[in-house]
Amino acid sequence: MQYIENKTFDEINIGESAELVRTLRHQDIDLFSAMSGKVNPAHVDQDYAQSDAFQKVITHGMWGGSLISAVLGTELPGPGTIYVSQSLTFLRPVGLGETVTVRVTVTEKLPDGQRLRLRCQCINQNGENVIDGEAEVIAPPKKVRRPRVALSRGHVHEVGAHYKELIEATCDLAPIVTAVIHPCDETSLSGAVEAKSQGLITPVLVGPAAKIRAVAKAANISLDGIEIDDVPHSHAAAERAVALVRNGTAQAMMKGKLHTDEMMQPILNRETGLRTDRRMSHIFVLDVPHYPKPLFITDAAINIYPTLEEKRDIVQNAIDLAQALGIETPKVAILSAVETVYPKIASTVEAAALCKMADRGQITGGLLDGPLAFDNAISKSAAEIKGIKSEVAGDADILVVPDLEAGNMIAKQLIYLAGADAAGIVIGARVPIILTSRADGTMSRLASCAIAQLYAHHRRVP
Repeated sequence: MQYIENKTFDEINIGESAELVRTLRHQDIDLFSAMSGKVNPAHVDQDYAQSDAFQKVITHGMWGGSLISAVLGTELPGPGTIYVSQSLTFLRPVGLGETVTVRVTVTEKLPDGQRLRLRCQCINQNGENVIDGEAEVIAPPKKVRRPRVALSRGHVHEVGAHYKELIEATCDLAPIVTAVIHPCDETSLSGAVEAKSQGLITPVLVGPAAKIRAVAKAANISLDGIEIDDVPHSHAAAERAVALVRNGTAQAMMKGKLHTDEMMQPILNRETGLRTDRRMSHIFVLDVPHYPKPLFITDAAINIYPTLEEKRDIVQNAIDLAQALGIETPKVAILSAVETVYPKIASTVEAAALCKMADRGQITGGLLDGPLAFDNAISKSAAEIKGIKSEVAGDADILVVPDLEAGNMIAKQLIYLAGADAAGIVIGARVPIILTSRADGTMSRLASCAIAQLYAHHRRVP
């Protein structure tokens, strides 16, 4: 066991020193920003920092000050020390990857028999002082030796990191013409316009022109160069968008301010809709803190209680999308409540059947395993404890849920309790359908457009 031990006033000599060494990481800046609330763009905005005086991301000055406090409170004098005053001069910035030695040195023992003055320095890897100052403390009168407390693990998630990679992957692709259905609120309209500015889509705004222009004016959104297809209401907008796909004008569709079932009704029409021989299904692509890669969840939005045959299409749709996003052989976990086949739980039997269908070539392109409980699908340690030997368990790319209720709950729990960002599309129709939620932010909308663009281009490759 490691211990933390102080030095009392009587044990300390003038000239005595203690130090620690730290290398500045992104996580340090993010955690300090979150703790302090200081989000100066010089610390957290790479683009701004490159144009600032130091032309690089630098840490907060008081990051070094907090390290000085750490040495005083844990090393010299150590536990029981009371801070009285601190003066600091900030001489140089500290940038990412730089290493700082934090040193405190006793310069004076004051005559009251308890107070100390210490010089406080932060010195970079080049031997240059970045912070210099002085602290006055009350040294502990009694000896303290205690087990060192293990700190909880701080985790900093770079919001949208996986989505930025998806958007960057589209840089050499032409934007896809997208019928945006009834974009009559600021969220859906601004998302479509921003996706256009990023080169992801060429939007055709399908809806009441006067209402769309009024929204744009109120939100100060420029519609220059954007086509508006004027129709009277949301239902007509959905029907018109389907017609634009059928006549070859649009390569994708995007939901605006209307209910999903209203949008899907003309799409599902057997005579004039966009059906194919494949069942349509929705696939969430989640950016989840603590998970090292995008996590696909299907189906949580379209198919309520899918049959085994429909699940085959749901699985194949998800595999096809994952491959379009660059995952050569996606790992597919078929979820249930347990990891063994149990006839009283129908989803375990269907999971086993889906795996056998993959063995027989009825599902292609992915590596399937199931039934797997959620923990076994995403946690290697949980799978190992259960004795599960599988290439999928603990490393799944795709989670196939038993029904819509289970999928919706899993996705929303990850979004609202784990801080995941959600993007996703519907496939299985003639074109990808960008199905966004009113709660989705700009990054999620852009990611959904990028996913649709990547999928549309992938389908064209012979």
